Amino acid sequence: MSQTLSYAECSARERLAKLVDAGSFHEWLPPTERLSSPHLAQLGVPSAFDDGVAIGRAQLAGRPVFVAAQEGAFLGGGVGEVHGAKLVGLLQRALRDRPDAVLLLAESGGVRLHEANAGLIAVSEVMRAVLDVRAAGIPVIMLIGGANGCFGGMGIVARCADRVVMSDMGRLAMSGPEVIEASHGVEEFDARDRALVWRTTGGKHRWLSGDCDALVDDDVAEFRAASIVALDAPSPVSLASLEAEHALLTARLALLEDTACDGDEATILWTRLGVGAAARVPDLEVAAVRDLRTLPL
Repeated sequence: MSQTLSYAECSARERLAKLVDAGSFHEWLPPTERLSSPHLAQLGVPSAFDDGVAIGRAQLAGRPVFVAAQEGAFLGGGVGEVHGAKLVGLLQRALRDRPDAVLLLAESGGVRLHEANAGLIAVSEVMRAVLDVRAAGIPVIMLIGGANGCFGGMGIVARCADRVVMSDMGRLAMSGPEVIEASHGVEEFDARDRALVWRTTGGKHRWLSGDCDALVDDDVAEFRAASIVALDAPSPVSLASLEAEHALLTARLALLEDTACDGDEATILWTRLGVGAAARVPDLEVAAVRDLRTLPL
């Protein structure tokens, strides 16, 4: 029996090494190229020679793919000018070389505040490049399972992808818990309540509410298996698909118009979606939660 390797506990390059076919990852612009942010040193902030993201080509089940992995240990995986440019360059090269898919291993709190507008512009360019790649018929697969989650601009990028694969350890949202608390107060969202955080942004919630396409355990092998399946499951952008997404969001909002009853909003939503034993969801194993989804894949 193979031993489980925690995806959350791996570094960016460890995830890549174990996710793709053994020995197939070839990194572009590695740390030896010493490509770091031009802004951080001016602020007295330590920099990294890869600016916190590894990009390159690899094989997955014998098929050519382009891959990128954000390093959550460096500034929380925050996106700055160089970090974003590496992601955009990878996606633009995919348009030229046409791999079977692009895999983005996201772990990021969003835009790097140290770089402000440069980071915001970088994220917008990544979003546009993802949509260009999808329009060219190349699937973009987002993997989320790192300790820092996937928030801010990268949360938007994730929802621009063809497929989103999450572990129960992963988190996905537009605004992080601390940002919501800082903006609206602890009464609105208590960022220290870890159970609340995972109920409202975690992989189980995203699976049950239709925001991710595969829910896996915190195991690199399971992320690999789900990624292989996603290679042949593109989700083309079309007017029909966008209308269906809007209809899903409208219906979800309607389910939460009246929450004047016992329980938190996540549990109420699961119940109103027809999820059985909704109150027990946080304690259930991933396999059991997968069987509870009521929304179509």
